[in-house]
Amino acid sequence: MASTVSVPSSADAQLHELLRRYWGYEGFLPNQAEAVAQVMAGQDSLVILPTGGGKSMCYQLPALAKEGLAVVVSPLVSLMKDQVDSLTANGISAATLNSSLSAEERRAVASAVRLGKLKLLYVSPEGLGAGFAMELLREAEIAFFAIDEAHCISQWGHEYRPDYRALGELRAHFPGVGIHAFTATATPAVRDDIVRSLKLRDAAVVVGSFDRPNLVYRATYRNDLVSQVTGVLKRHEGEAGIIYCISRNEVEQLAETLRKKGHRVLPYHAGLSQEVRKRNQEAFSTEQVDLIVATVAFGMGIDRSNVRFVIHAGMPKAIENYQQEAGRAGRDRLEAECVLFYSAQDLLAWKRIMGAPASDYDELAHSKLSEMYRFARTLTCRHRFLVNYFGQAFEHEDCGACDVCFSEHAELEDSLVTSQKILSCVARVRERFGARYVAEVLKGSKIEKIRQNGHDELSTHGLLASYQVNDIADWIDQLITQGFLVREGEYQTLRMTDEGRRLMRGDGQVKLNMPRPTKEKPARARKTAGDVALSSGEEAIFEALRGWRREVARERGVPPYVILNDATLRELAHERPSHMEALLTVKGIGESKARAFGEDLLALLREQAGAQGLSLAATVSMPLVKPAKPAESEPSEAAPLTGAASRAKANSQKEAAYEAFRMGKSVEEVVALTGRALSTVEAYLLEFVQDTGVATPEPWVPRLIYARVIAAAAATQADRLQPIFESLGGAVPYAQIRLALAIKANAEEG
Repeated sequence: MASTVSVPSSADAQLHELLRRYWGYEGFLPNQAEAVAQVMAGQDSLVILPTGGGKSMCYQLPALAKEGLAVVVSPLVSLMKDQVDSLTANGISAATLNSSLSAEERRAVASAVRLGKLKLLYVSPEGLGAGFAMELLREAEIAFFAIDEAHCISQWGHEYRPDYRALGELRAHFPGVGIHAFTATATPAVRDDIVRSLKLRDAAVVVGSFDRPNLVYRATYRNDLVSQVTGVLKRHEGEAGIIYCISRNEVEQLAETLRKKGHRVLPYHAGLSQEVRKRNQEAFSTEQVDLIVATVAFGMGIDRSNVRFVIHAGMPKAIENYQQEAGRAGRDRLEAECVLFYSAQDLLAWKRIMGAPASDYDELAHSKLSEMYRFARTLTCRHRFLVNYFGQAFEHEDCGACDVCFSEHAELEDSLVTSQKILSCVARVRERFGARYVAEVLKGSKIEKIRQNGHDELSTHGLLASYQVNDIADWIDQLITQGFLVREGEYQTLRMTDEGRRLMRGDGQVKLNMPRPTKEKPARARKTAGDVALSSGEEAIFEALRGWRREVARERGVPPYVILNDATLRELAHERPSHMEALLTVKGIGESKARAFGEDLLALLREQAGAQGLSLAATVSMPLVKPAKPAESEPSEAAPLTGAASRAKANSQKEAAYEAFRMGKSVEEVVALTGRALSTVEAYLLEFVQDTGVATPEPWVPRLIYARVIAAAAATQADRLQPIFESLGGAVPYAQIRLALAIKANAEEG
């Protein structure tokens, strides 16, 4: 492994300018600058940053700064599409090359690659091995390769994919090109395997903190799953969440139960048809539905940033799986909750699925399963446990963001006595019954089976009558975990171990924990950057901004988080900028998004602030980027107009735009003339075309583009713009597609 390098000051200034211009951020997240420096220097690297830590920025930003094409290897088509949509929204040229493209679309992408029009090209590992992709890349100037989700290359990881193994051949095909691997979870053994398999040269390894301070972790023994799940849903009413189950059958049952309880929920598992899976995933990504119940098949393709909770209705098989799945909450770095409902039955279920260990790999899998169960049962800080598991030290005494540190569990004061009572009962029933039956005897139950067996006459009957059966069953599980009891045979009967017999005689130490009920409004996580507290009025503005975002996203055919994420909307609601310069200081709004959405956002903020009785922010003295200069006769943006004056201003600008269009002026010329945002002027032009019956595309839509749009519309026969946009490979903006279709409609009417 090599040491990391630094970026020269001149290049550093360029990177910060690109970061601000395209993404609207003034600085890097932890470890991003170090990772970017390796790509800029051309030194191979392995970058391990947690979900939400900004891995994609580490290769997207250098792609803009370096000459040539950055090739990103990504495992899922949906993941690639989301990345490309986000880049395109930021004004960055990117495309995908995968099996979902038509022959015409593949030719269009290939042409863009050969002409040097793209900065980033996303390919799948399978596609990269195909002859077409490899030959195309040999014709291009490659800046570097970025291998996303690189843990998939390692057989010691948790999502091993054989196709990733072939990526090691990239070094032979492109010997002088840098290769950079990125992942969110990798133990030291997995890191070594990634470096070796990809044939990385003197690789610099950048490892961020595995701590996710914005996540609240909770783990609770599963006793009434539906009630427990609905309790979490009540805490997160109106928010997005994922519920993971171990089996397809559990997914279907839980989804149906929640649906009957009035929740809008969809299932997702590998047993559903590809069409249904795609439809349900898109419904979740586009915020048509906020709740999905899924197996782990609902995995890496989920890029929705505002997931506020993840529930595990059953225990995952490894810490790595849990870290990835729970990490899909709070990707926007705002507070989110991760709740694990588990039982010893999960441990047994996974062991049955895995079978007896037959190799070193099997032994490792069983070891990982044991660690996962230890995490579920632990009474130590959960953030500390996870960070330590991945080989890092935890810097805080108290994480302030888990059920243990919130004191939601307490050690039972008479753990030894209670354990002796349980063990004694197991002995009294002659080790012939399971955990639930023993718990019923200890509770003092009078069920028929207990009476028939005469166990209501035992000295242990009713010894723990003051506790709930579920609590007693939980303690039995804890005794199993600590090695005092084991389950045996088809009926999972309880048997004492030698350690259990010694403990029953008082020889040994034991700890049992007693869960406390989670409050309806539980303790909050540690504050993180961007997680601003909103007043009730600001919350109303935030919801209005979310509504606006949904409409824009639906119109553009992209997920809402591609437009703006929740952290940006919360900052907008809190800061309430009054003009374009102030808008550009909001994190997540770069120049492209300011041009596209700025006027609409400012108008919405003015309207909502007035409705809530809140003021707008004061002006700033130095604009970061100058917007199009307004006409000299118009009032300054520093003193925004409201009410009738604002409407009069907008009407006068619209009239000026119409007159300019009559003279054949371009959209860019009208933007400069009126000082309005590009999106506003594009809307003016569409209205002008519809109002005046324009039937020829020029000068606003080139003839060739017009012909391509009309052909794509005929081929797709779609009543939405997205299929047309996608069939054109994303090369024609939505505004021009709308305009071309309006012109065609006018021509047909004429």
